[in-house]
Amino acid sequence: MTLGELREHPRIVKFKNFLKNWFLCYFSPTAAREIPNAGPQKYLNRLGNNVNNVAQFLYREDPKDFLKVLRSIQTKLPGIKEIRPVKLQNGQLVLEFLEQGFAQPFYSQKMSDGTLKLFAYYLLLFERDARPLVFIEEPENGLYHKYLADLALQMKNSIKGTYSKQLFITTHSPFFVNSLSPDEVWVLEKQKDGFSTVKRASEYEHVKQLCESEIELGDLWYSDYFG
Repeated sequence: MTLGELREHPRIVKFKNFLKNWFLCYFSPTAAREIPNAGPQKYLNRLGNNVNNVAQFLYREDPKDFLKVLRSIQTKLPGIKEIRPVKLQNGQLVLEFLEQGFAQPFYSQKMSDGTLKLFAYYLLLFERDARPLVFIEEPENGLYHKYLADLALQMKNSIKGTYSKQLFITTHSPFFVNSLSPDEVWVLEKQKDGFSTVKRASEYEHVKQLCESEIELGDLWYSDYFG
């Protein structure tokens, strides 16, 4: 992409910048427990181990708006009463989680895998200047199945009414798929020749009609009606 560095090729420059803004995430709770160096960062990285840095960036840009984001996120995390930003002497910002049943708060290093992953996903959905193309790999890993429906709905809402952001999500969870419509689900099937075919769930016979009869899409998938 050497041409992308040259001003006389503006189209290639734009294309290169577009590709640079693609984002693949596979959040790791273990990585999120790391204590990073102080310093604000605008975007979450692939593993999510810079959660505190992103929180510091959002707090620096607009503290009031960031607190609104935290209040919105905390309502979606099971057992969490409040999330508070705390600034350390070295300038680093860390997050305190107030959990039901405990008098003292916990830092992110002590939170459960599921809570950390959910927090990272919701923080991703609230990011400013959202990246145009975001790939999320298997969000169900490490999460209790009852939380997947709300996560799927929040992901759908984050792109509603906009053409500047797209989400591509891979999943093996029927609980996640239950919150989607047949037109929103694509099935990849590997053929005998080694190549994969792609087909919309709505293209399978009877699937759309069964969903209109209030049978959930993930249940149909689990029962081998498609895929």
